[in-house]
Amino acid sequence: MRIQKILLIIPILTLLSCSFFNRAPKTYRPEMVFIEGGSFEVGDVFEQSNSDALPTHQVQVDPFFLSKYEITYKQYDDYALKNSKPLPDDNNYGREKRAVVNITWDEANAFCKKLGMRLPSELEWEYAARSGGKHQMFAGTSDPDSLRDYAIVRSMNINFSFTVGTRKPNDLGLYDMSGNVFEWIDEFYQIYSFPGLLHNHKKDGIRLIRGGSFAEETVATRTYWRVGTLHDVRATDIGFRCAKSK
Repeated sequence: MRIQKILLIIPILTLLSCSFFNRAPKTYRPEMVFIEGGSFEVGDVFEQSNSDALPTHQVQVDPFFLSKYEITYKQYDDYALKNSKPLPDDNNYGREKRAVVNITWDEANAFCKKLGMRLPSELEWEYAARSGGKHQMFAGTSDPDSLRDYAIVRSMNINFSFTVGTRKPNDLGLYDMSGNVFEWIDEFYQIYSFPGLLHNHKKDGIRLIRGGSFAEETVATRTYWRVGTLHDVRATDIGFRCAKSK
């Protein structure tokens, strides 16, 4: 009878164990910040001089979540090892909590989708970088003299992606939205001066990156600055963060 009870308990414990591990949180899951939606004027509302970010136009952003930090090597490595994906090159600068780079758009997108998330839209990214659509030229400030307090930029002589969260956050508590590494955006690149084509995912093969990097100074780190690049580019200054709809 005792043996029968033990034999009965074993499969129950096995089921409970499998259930536990299936529910266990993924260790590479990023910390998320909830962002209230709202209306704001997207584009170069500051100098009205960047033709790539004109004309400015009023848009509505729904509530969403955005990762507090750029995805790190530690997070991506854990995901890659558990899902039989190749590890990205760290260029001999170390891994751990450095912002991960040498990641294509497709790889960044796959990482986020594995977690039930996605890459942020361009509107979400700019709205979040500007602390909820405020007139902030950089993420957290409009003063170029204080940019180094909020961003890893070229004048700091750091020639690689840096540990995330070492600068000040913007008003939403998001780190490194300006500087450190460019961030992949969900959409294809579109031109603002053709409103009918705005945010159309099927017209062009060029993806967007936003936010500037350690290799840039005040220009590309501006919250409205847009850069287009091919989806399969691997670069030492392009990383990403994840978003999720409410």
